[in-house]
Amino acid sequence: MGYAGGRQSDPTYRRIGDHTETVQVDYDPGRITYGQLLDIFWKSHTPTSAWRSGQYMRAVFYHDENQRRQAEASKAALEQELGRTVHTRVVPLRSFTMAEDYHQKYLLKQQHRLKAEMSRIYPAHRDFVDSTAVARINGYAGGNGSKMQFDRDIDRLGLSDSGKRTLRTIVERKWDYERQ
Repeated sequence: MGYAGGRQSDPTYRRIGDHTETVQVDYDPGRITYGQLLDIFWKSHTPTSAWRSGQYMRAVFYHDENQRRQAEASKAALEQELGRTVHTRVVPLRSFTMAEDYHQKYLLKQQHRLKAEMSRIYPAHRDFVDSTAVARINGYAGGNGSKMQFDRDIDRLGLSDSGKRTLRTIVERKWDYERQ
């Protein structure tokens, strides 16, 4: 998690200026394309909702002209499909600043047993933050992902049997709540 889009140097949560809270995705284009990432992005938020502040603006930040064209085209296709205005903006990435440590993997950090278990595997905070397994657990702790993804991942996250049960309980509660 971090801040992007603004001109102020060294933004923080308390001094965000004209930046937006966002995530930066590092990916291997040999495994997933930018277009596929855009498809996931459009499905993972409500692009037709208007945002009220720059801090929480819905945005795709692009790195180059090719990404800009793809993002604009996918946005236009989504508007056509939905028959509604998509309020998510497509804007250039000027810089990305990592958010403060307490913001990193926030949802997982609320699950003290799971956090402790992953902290034993990744004792250095930077390794904890950069871990794919920790990122997946954080996402699942927030109710993201499908049952099929979860079932595929659960045995590959490095959790003990107790940790697996804890995460499964959290995920099932989130899914049950969302179905109501």
